[in-house]
Amino acid sequence: MTDPAAIRAYHAHVYYRDADERARAAELRDAVEGNFEVAFGRWRDEPVGPHPLPMYQISFAAHNLAEFIPWLMLNRRDLTILIHRVSGDDVADHRDHPFWMGESLDLDIGFLEAGNTNA
Repeated sequence: MTDPAAIRAYHAHVYYRDADERARAAELRDAVEGNFEVAFGRWRDEPVGPHPLPMYQISFAAHNLAEFIPWLMLNRRDLTILIHRVSGDDVADHRDHPFWMGESLDLDIGFLEAGNTNA
């Protein structure tokens, strides 16, 4: 996929390391819910899939990208966030086309290369 117009959806993964960051992640989640039409994944208090830290996922439509990303940049509460397209190619989405806010984390791409889809 090389045409950005073909992207229909994105995921944002909001990571946290400790109780303080989890509390900020909860505040961010509440703020996102109050301002945007998104779907939330459940809280993952242990690393899961390719993700090296606890996190939750935010799914959002491509037409929300232009409004959501600047808002998230300004309101992320100093949390690390991974944003990637949802194309059906989890390896490329996470490895080749990620967008990071904050620290870039080392994802377990081998998990995805093995055909797992719990990302």
